[in-house]
Amino acid sequence: MSHQTFSCFGSRCGLWVTGAGAASAIADARRILENWQVRFSRFLGSSELSRLNADPRVVVPVSTTMAQLLRVVREAAEATGGLVDGTLAREIEDAGYGSDLAAPLPLALALRLAPPRRPARPRPWRDFTVDGWEVTRPPGLAFDSGGLAKGLFADLIAERLAGFESFAVDCGGDVRFAGPERTVAVADPFGGVPLHRFRLSTGAVATSGIGRRSWLDPGGRPAHHLLDPATGRQAFTGVVQATALAPTAVEAEWRAKAAVLSGPETARDWLPHGGIVVLDDRSHFTVPVQDLVPQDGPLLLTANP
Repeated sequence: MSHQTFSCFGSRCGLWVTGAGAASAIADARRILENWQVRFSRFLGSSELSRLNADPRVVVPVSTTMAQLLRVVREAAEATGGLVDGTLAREIEDAGYGSDLAAPLPLALALRLAPPRRPARPRPWRDFTVDGWEVTRPPGLAFDSGGLAKGLFADLIAERLAGFESFAVDCGGDVRFAGPERTVAVADPFGGVPLHRFRLSTGAVATSGIGRRSWLDPGGRPAHHLLDPATGRQAFTGVVQATALAPTAVEAEWRAKAAVLSGPETARDWLPHGGIVVLDDRSHFTVPVQDLVPQDGPLLLTANP
């Protein structure tokens, strides 16, 4: 097996491929991922995403990959009733996440300072449409690439590697894989030993939580990157981390995020393929693995011709 790990998307990415031509395929995939990092970063004013968000027009032409990402944003919102909202870019910047972050705030400290727990709620959906290579959106609506982009990119690279004996694509924690059975360990957000190990062969896994991208806001209040759409402020729901299994990385991403945002009472409902939920009292529960094999092909990966 050939493999590489490297910094990308503000995190670590990895590629593992078995079969003839694996090294060349990995090099090609890495070039593509590093290109997407530049094109879809909120932190680069020259990126395609930043130019789209700054464009005053209601109808804006976009690239094929951007059109795919915007379809994923819309699909995630529709699937979660607006709970996973990829149009909160203005709000996340106002909260203090306008550039790469320093070391995260210790999770135990953030929880001590956090407000009372309550489930997140969707806001009235600001609708947008993607038709071919054009997006039509309300004036001022801005998109946040975030975890949905990493899930999409893992799935797109997986499509390119589908002919190999086995592969795994890790885009900053959104992982898509196929081949022989392997072990996937779920980390403890409080720094303890791994919470669980799944034995999986084909599918995807993603983890969402409030521990890795966190800071103190100017008022000394704990802040993180998962917002309650209804308020535009950080969501402290009682769930600090959720790991979702799914047939695709995009689906695993929005399911993990929805599980965190929905709170302890309904988090399990978002994990029909399996996963783990960690609560703020350091307890956790596991949802058994169900069918991970895609039944209808990859999710939302083909742009309109």
